[in-house]
Amino acid sequence: MSVKITVLGAGQEVGRAAILVEDSNENAVLLDYGVTFDESDIPVLPLGVKPCKLRAIAVTHAHLDHVGAVPMLFVSTRRPVVMTELTKELSKMMIEDMMKLAGYYLPFEHQELEKMLECTKEVSIGSELWLDGIRMELINAGHIPGSVMIRLDMKNRTILYTGDVNTIDTRLVRGASLSGVEANVLIIESTYGNVDHPDRKRVEDKFIETVKEIIEEGGTALIPAFALGRSQEILALFAERMPYADVYYDGMARRIMDLMLAHPRYINRIDLLKKAAQLFTPVQGTGMRKKILKEKGAVIVSPAGMLKGGPSLYYLKRLWKDRKSAVFLVSYQAPSTPGRRLLSEGVIEDGMSRIGARVYWFDFSSHAGASGLMRLIKEVKGLEKVIIVHGNDATAYELAYKVKEELGVDVFVPKNGESVEV
Repeated sequence: MSVKITVLGAGQEVGRAAILVEDSNENAVLLDYGVTFDESDIPVLPLGVKPCKLRAIAVTHAHLDHVGAVPMLFVSTRRPVVMTELTKELSKMMIEDMMKLAGYYLPFEHQELEKMLECTKEVSIGSELWLDGIRMELINAGHIPGSVMIRLDMKNRTILYTGDVNTIDTRLVRGASLSGVEANVLIIESTYGNVDHPDRKRVEDKFIETVKEIIEEGGTALIPAFALGRSQEILALFAERMPYADVYYDGMARRIMDLMLAHPRYINRIDLLKKAAQLFTPVQGTGMRKKILKEKGAVIVSPAGMLKGGPSLYYLKRLWKDRKSAVFLVSYQAPSTPGRRLLSEGVIEDGMSRIGARVYWFDFSSHAGASGLMRLIKEVKGLEKVIIVHGNDATAYELAYKVKEELGVDVFVPKNGESVEV
């Protein structure tokens, strides 16, 4: 009996991950169901699926491009949703924030989100469960706290889906490994399928050295960072390497910090995150932001990581002409975002003078590079097919070429809407 895998999102693109796995008896499991955003910040949804045919929905982690569209499946029915406890808590926070900003464009409301949360089965990393004869195992993905890879047993076929994955240890999470794991089919991300990241310790050393230079000269170090994951990683790094610094953290990063501290078993170096919470100061309101900007030598960690809004934009505009200060971008800067434009043109919108503050970019990615992805693929036992998703043409096809050359297994790079029979 065959199993059909259909890509509903993340086919030859990064974002809105959604993978439908169904057997010949029409038993179906949906792996992630996320959103992406266009240049106007309007949500772009994955392709549709009939909720009534789903036996379960499994969510790898709480970034919106993997979980943001799940509530729309609960408009007319209820289905079990599988995720870790921390992913459930974070998903609620992230989706509620998205609804505040883009609710007009979303095909669901708060009651659908509540139904989704009510139907959630909380499963620990490393555990397994059975749903209607389908065995599901959750394996550490190393991407952000609470993130997992999902291994399905369906009709004598074993399918392993990585979601977003990272293979290096960070202060937040331990790196992923598939040593000894068996699967006939691997569905793997390829965000960085054609490039390796620089050595993380070297990146951290240079980052800390440069931040020190700025604050010792009396400037402000502004660090726009993703609220979920990157902000807490940077704060833990400062707790370890610069505990004496005047560090402030703003926006949703504050709430997510509290949530991670409340779930210590998901954090690799919970001691450093606790230390960061004890030493550093959460920002409360505009009045406090104004006071911080008058200080000399302050460090500010604040969303949004691509400067598309949030407190980081407030700080940036007020530090714009300050030649002593600097902006440290520590996240991927997508095309057409203000952060990408700042790096390439020195402005964030038309009609602005070129920025006077210094601008730096450091690679703190939470995705595996090409070598890490190949290592994971080679670790899987019994592998027959590899399906590559969550990458653009260059990253996905270059990874596909390497897999074919080195392993000789069947490799597919499907577009959205395309299916693979296994």
